[in-house]
Amino acid sequence: MPMEKSQRPLSPHLQIYRPQLTSVLSITHRVAGIALLVGTLVLVYWLLAAASGAEAYAAAQQLLASWFGRIVLLGFSFALFFHLCNGIRHLFWDVGLGFELKTVYITGTAVVIVSIAMTVLAWSLAYALRGGA
Repeated sequence: MPMEKSQRPLSPHLQIYRPQLTSVLSITHRVAGIALLVGTLVLVYWLLAAASGAEAYAAAQQLLASWFGRIVLLGFSFALFFHLCNGIRHLFWDVGLGFELKTVYITGTAVVIVSIAMTVLAWSLAYALRGGA
């Protein structure tokens, strides 16, 4: 006699799985790493444009100063700060600290808040030092 298949899913799936802070931050850490790769390619483009002459540099500056360019730079800076803060959190985990559930949620929330604060601070300073242009 063949066995009847169970109607239950073999593993949690998106329809029933409730995301937890730890899983969301883990996925976001990976996405931030990919964003850092893209941002590094943008930096390489900008450096190559600077090395290619005034016309290429002006075009790169114009692109990066556009609304799209600023969104890319904002995302890059947030990814940088998030990856940094979450990486520091992981260094503590590597030495066995911070695994208590309450601590995991406190540090996870702190990573998000500090990353946003650092991004806002960096952009505010950049605009203040640049004269708001």
